[in-house]
Amino acid sequence: MVIILLVYGRNVLKELDKKKIRKIYISSKELIPLLKKDNLKYDLVPKARLDKLVKGNHQGIVIDIYDYKYYTIDDIDSDFIVILDHLEDPHNFGAIIRTCEAAGITNIIIPKDRSVTVNDTVYKVSVGATSYVKIIMVNNLINAINKLKDMGYFIYAADMDGIDYKKISYNDKKVLIIGNEGKGIKKAVKDASDVVVKINMKGKINSLNASVSAGIIIYGMIEND
Repeated sequence: MVIILLVYGRNVLKELDKKKIRKIYISSKELIPLLKKDNLKYDLVPKARLDKLVKGNHQGIVIDIYDYKYYTIDDIDSDFIVILDHLEDPHNFGAIIRTCEAAGITNIIIPKDRSVTVNDTVYKVSVGATSYVKIIMVNNLINAINKLKDMGYFIYAADMDGIDYKKISYNDKKVLIIGNEGKGIKKAVKDASDVVVKINMKGKINSLNASVSAGIIIYGMIEND
């Protein structure tokens, strides 16, 4: 069965693999030369139709693409991997994908069940970075972690009861686990990790948005490896 996904925005179009595009809907003639340059099929439609197709700020363009094709652990091609333990917010997911791409991380692992997936919001927030980062979907995170250990990766879990992330020298082959927005990292996942790291908080609010935490620790790990 062919599953269709509607994504939107000019930056998303710029970064998309053109082979994934079925059709494009635009509400402005100014985009036509760009589409013709890449031999892309399009329909010029009223803006009201685009407003009905998607809820976000489409910038006059909605792209009909095939559903995202997830990768497997066998597709891993990076010494730094990020695992998301049942993240739920597509805005956080998209922001983390964008951060990973900027940091040169090309592999993110997510669980198959009870987790955010690649959707239109993720495409939009990632600003096209989804085209450059392999999203790997696994049936069981613990099994995935154990396989990564067998492959020589050292597992770091981000949680409030860990060691200051600035005080660690990181392994060359490493994995960072970011937990759910509300519940954090599951106990079984934390127990399967090698080291738990944290960001020291100085304010009265002792937690950060998941994508912000991921960005801080990712770059800290890169600087201290």
